[in-house]
Amino acid sequence: MSTITVTDADFQQKVLDSELPVLVDFWAEWCGPCRMLGPVLEEMSDDYEGKVVIAKVNVDENPASAAQYGVTSIPLVLGFQGGQKVAESVGAKPKAALEKEFSALLG
Repeated sequence: MSTITVTDADFQQKVLDSELPVLVDFWAEWCGPCRMLGPVLEEMSDDYEGKVVIAKVNVDENPASAAQYGVTSIPLVLGFQGGQKVAESVGAKPKAALEKEFSALLG
């Protein structure tokens, strides 16, 4: 499984209603650090398949979701479990750092 794309229209269904924990990457096409983080999250989605869902929200195309969670700087990865935001990480980071920050969600 690779990362999934989430929009304002399906954020509730794909993220908040998910039975699995979800890491949501808020990003934009023009953001250099966002493009650096993309392959790290793809790798994590393979490593943790069946344990966590990794989703991407383009903030330019989905301003409501970004506004709802107060996204002011990107990349921003938010961790959700049971419909609640339980963790966050700002900026492009190596895989090991993300795994540490989201260890409670990764199992």
